[in-house]
Order: sequence, then structure tokens, then C-alpha cells
Amino acid sequence: MSLAFDDYGRPYIILREQGSKKRMKGLEAYKSNILAAKAIANTLSSSLGPKGMDKMLVSPDGDVSVTNDGATIVEKMEIQHPTAKLLVELSQSQDAEIGDGTTGVVVLAGKLLEQALTLLDKGIHPLKISDGFDRACDVAIKHLETISEEIDIQANEHEALIQAACTALGSKVVSKRKRELGKIAVTAVLDVADLNRKDVNLDLIKIQTKTGGSVEDTRLISGILIDKDMSHPQMVKEVNDAKICLLTCPFEPPKPKTKHNINISSAEDYKKLYQQEQQYFVDMVKLVKDSGANIALCQWGFDDEANHLLLQNNLPAVRWVSGTDVELIAMATGARIIPRFQEITPEKLGKAGSVKEVQFGTSNERMLVIENCQCTKAVTILIRGGSQMIVDEAKRSIHDAICVIRNLIKDNRIVYGGGSAELACAIQVLQYADEVSSVEQYAIRSFADALEGIPSCLADNCGLNPITSVAQAKARQLQENNHRIGIDCMELGTTDMKEQRIYETLSSKKQQIQLATQVVKMILKIDDVIAPDDY
Repeated sequence: MSLAFDDYGRPYIILREQGSKKRMKGLEAYKSNILAAKAIANTLSSSLGPKGMDKMLVSPDGDVSVTNDGATIVEKMEIQHPTAKLLVELSQSQDAEIGDGTTGVVVLAGKLLEQALTLLDKGIHPLKISDGFDRACDVAIKHLETISEEIDIQANEHEALIQAACTALGSKVVSKRKRELGKIAVTAVLDVADLNRKDVNLDLIKIQTKTGGSVEDTRLISGILIDKDMSHPQMVKEVNDAKICLLTCPFEPPKPKTKHNINISSAEDYKKLYQQEQQYFVDMVKLVKDSGANIALCQWGFDDEANHLLLQNNLPAVRWVSGTDVELIAMATGARIIPRFQEITPEKLGKAGSVKEVQFGTSNERMLVIENCQCTKAVTILIRGGSQMIVDEAKRSIHDAICVIRNLIKDNRIVYGGGSAELACAIQVLQYADEVSSVEQYAIRSFADALEGIPSCLADNCGLNPITSVAQAKARQLQENNHRIGIDCMELGTTDMKEQRIYETLSSKKQQIQLATQVVKMILKIDDVIAPDDY
């Protein structure tokens, strides 16, 4: 610590921060990084599978979340260790690219790191381990493509898509209603999908939550639902053949940018000011009416004066519509977003079959439904639930199911679940290891052991004996040459995942293995860590 003076002679203290930092090098750094990342993976491992446990997360504000969605858990955990944060990014990248499998990818990375730690203790160089894992990953990915099957997503009223959605929803809080929610998710995606281009614009699926009722009351609305009502209780509740004026300017007199004062010295001045304000409102309403619009949606608010005038002129209006809703309505109805009243023209209006106010429960809560939109088939999934926590978790679950269906439409190849795909890859990787004569053979074998860790974890979470279950499944895969044998988590009496109809998309499984391998390789290449003392 030393004292110095600035240009004005004011003293300030220079602290030597380097002394308060600690440095780890070599094997100590590898082990510290691996143990930190493993701790995160171990936390998530109990959430894997259809009978995985949920985690309760309490924020600093006291907000409580109950979830078993991997990406949500790691995002809300307050993680300090920089290497452990890599697993947070790993889960988020799986979520961004695929939307499902966020827990599995972190658990797989944890199993790989566990194996890497054993290899480091044997004295194998980290780069040799990385190279071995890389080669094993390539073998596993090629084998996944070999054992994948193409499914007909159109057949039997899209039964394949519903089953994929059920697999995604099976491990969630809402698993009791997975079939009904799966059908809702499939219908929503097919309504907005372009099957010729194999493309789905998820922006056109709005997920709206509302506490009250139960999860069974969740329904699909063919249109856009916004959590607003008409600005005046006496306005009409339904507008048919709606011509929508989308405004991003408020219904109020203009305000000067600078500070201003108005001196009113007589009643005449006050009346003039009042008339001028009235004229502003009259002109605004007239501009909207003249364009042919029969409903106005405004991103900003308007005061009681404007509200009264809108009612007098029979112009239903909605205020404080959120920016995302404004964009979605513009896309669906063909409306142009209008920033100034002077720019309103008939060509900029959006068209919809109807705009109506609907009411829920006994609490007099109202929402607006915009149906039969002109341009695109936008849909809304209205999620109901007994508490905010259930509603939030249902929203996350349905998002995962929607992403799985989107992925199947883009690429209709699947692999079977229940740990069967990982076991099949592990067997293939072990066979490949026998052909490798270099030190990487040990790392390749360890990669196979890590893959076996996934079915082992599934069995453990379902109350089965993990060692016995994995050994039996592995033996049957080899004897019968059947890559569909996995862990019977639901105890249905068969371990053939085709009979149980448990499968997931090939793209999700490939992404999981590749991402986990990449992150482990990155962690194994860090041999020097300089960090504050308190981490």
C-alpha cells in the first residue's frame, strides 16, 4: 500500500491487489477446476429422468422457484467459481440451440470430469485425455447416426410428435397431464409451422400464464391473447371484422421537452387552454376514426379525458399494451406500428376476424383475444395452475416440448431414450478403444464409462439398483444386438424403449455429447488460475 497525490494535490491510496489473490498451477489447478464443475453436475444429477427430484431456489428477494429444468437451476444458482460458470453456459447453450436436454448435458459433463480426474491421478497428460475424449466423441456421434430412425411425423394424427412431447414432459412437474399438454404443444407448433420449408417461427407462439384453475384448464387459443382489457368499462366487449390501429404514441397533449410554466391570469385564459387541450384529443380521435379503424391499441397510456372521448366516439381502445405484444400483433394482423397520429392511413391498419374481451374465474380478471388474424396463424397457449410456481414450471415445460417438436419437424430422426442411446454408444466406443494402441486408449475407455453414467444416474433416481440395471441392459444389448434396450424407469415391465415409446430427437442427443465434450476439453486445458482469495 502506498500514498500518492493527484494533479490537484489530493491524496489517494494505491493498494497492491496482487497480494490478495491466490494462484494455482499444474495439477492443483486441474483438480480445483474439475471439483468445482463436478459439484454443479452432482447437484443436477438427482433431477435427471422421469422420477428426478425438483429443486427449490430462493432468490435474494425471497422469490421461490421449484423446478427440475437444468438451465433454470444453474441460472438461478449464485455460482462464484469461474470454472463452474462454464457449466452454466453449457446448459444455456443447449437450451438456446435445442431447448431440451439441459440437465442431461451437465450430468454428462460431470461424469466426463469424474473420469478425467481418475486419469490425471494415473499420471496421464491432460492433452492426451482431451484427444482421447475427442476421438471417442466422434465415434459416439457416428454411431448415433447409424442407430437413429426416421419417423413419419404426419402419420396417425401426428402421434410421433405427441410421443416426443410426452417424453420431454415426462420428467416435469406436469407429467400427470403430459398427454394433454403434449397435444396442445403439437397443435400450436403445427399451426405456425411451414412444413414445406421445415421451418417453425416460435415467435408466433405466445405462452400466457394466469394463476387460478388447474393445469387441466390449460388451453390453446387460435389467436393472440393479451393480458389487458378495454380502457373503459362501458366500451363494447367484442369487435367483429376488426381494423386495428397500432399506436406507439400516447393519447395526450404534447409536452415541451424543456421546463415550462404557464401563467393563467384570468378565467378566459383557462377556458382557452381547456379548449386547446380538448381540440388535441378531438383531432387525435378523428384521425383514428377517419382511417377506418374500429379499435385502437396503444403502447402508452391515456388520461381520463381521452378515455371519455374515445367512449363518446364509439372507438374501443386498449392502453399499456407491451412492446412484445405490439410486435406480435403487427406480425399477425399485418398492421404497421404508427409512431405519430399524423401518419395514420387506412393501409397501415391490421385486420382480424374479431377482438373480444374474455373473463376468467370469479376475480373479474379480463383478457383480450384477437382471433382469425389476416397474415399469419399466431396462437397463444394459456397456462392455468393453482399457484405461481406451478404456472411458471408448466411454462418452462411446455417451452421444452415446443422446442422438441420444432426440432423433429426440422430433422425427423430420433434415438431411443431411457439411457439406451448412451449405452449403445458406450459399447461402440469400447470396441473402438481396443483398436487404439496409444495412451489415448485409457481416455476413450473412460469416455465410455462416462456415457454409462447417464443410464446409471437414471436408474438411481428411479429407486433401482444402478449397477445391476446398467449391467443387465448392457448384456441384453450385446446378446440381442438391440440398441433400444434401456432402463425401465417407470417399471412397465419392458426395457425396450420402442415398446415404451420413449424417444428423443437425434439433434438433441448429438448436441449433448458434443457440447459436454467441448466444455470438458476446455476445462482440461486450464493449468493456471489467478483469482481473488475469497473464491
